[in-house]
Amino acid sequence: MDIVILLFDDFEPLDAIGPYQVLGHLPGATVRFVSAGEKGVVADSIGGMRLDVPTGRADVEACDVLLVPGGHGTRPLMTDAALLDWLRRTHATTRFTASVCTGALLLGAAGLLDGLDATTHWAAAGELAPHGATYLPERVVRQGRIVTAAGISAGIDMALHLAALLTDETTARAIQLHAEYDPAPPFDSGSWAKASPAVRERIRQLG
Repeated sequence: MDIVILLFDDFEPLDAIGPYQVLGHLPGATVRFVSAGEKGVVADSIGGMRLDVPTGRADVEACDVLLVPGGHGTRPLMTDAALLDWLRRTHATTRFTASVCTGALLLGAAGLLDGLDATTHWAAAGELAPHGATYLPERVVRQGRIVTAAGISAGIDMALHLAALLTDETTARAIQLHAEYDPAPPFDSGSWAKASPAVRERIRQLG
C-alpha cells in the first residue's frame, strides 16, 4: 500500500506528521513524503522544522492514498497549473485522496471538490464555495474517495478514519491505542463555535 503525503514550503507540521504517525502503522503500508516541486528541503510554517524530501512529484505517477496537508504554503500553489494537473492525474489512480486543513483548497483548485461537501480549517471555510464545494463544520467529511479534515489536529481523526477504511476498525483502534490518542484537552475552546469572544480576538492577534 503506497501512501503519499505531499509537502511544500510553509506546510502546517501536524497536518502531515499526525497522519504519518497513524498511517505509518498500517500493515503493509509505505508512507512517503513527496515534494510539490523538486526533491529537496522544505520548511514548515512555524519555521523550526526542515525536512529533506527525497522524492519530487514528477517521480510519482500513482499511489493508493494521496494526502495533502495545509498551511500558508497552499496559497501560491493554488495557481500552480503543473501541480494542479499532477493532483488530478494522481487522484485518478488512488483509492482515497485526502486533505487536512487548507489542503482542501488545493484539492478544490484542482477541481476535485466540485459539487461535494467538504471541510477545512474554520478560518478558510468561506474559500471552499468558489471551488464548487459546500463547507460542513465537521472534523472529517467523506465523499466517496475524497476525505477532508478540518484544521490541523483533525488530521489525526481523518487518518484513523482512513485506517479503518483501508484495513478494518479493530486495526484502526489498535493504532489509536498505540498512539494513546485519548484527547482530554484542558480547555473547551477547540472550535470556533466553542471559543469565547476573548479567545477569538486573541487568535486574530496571534495570526
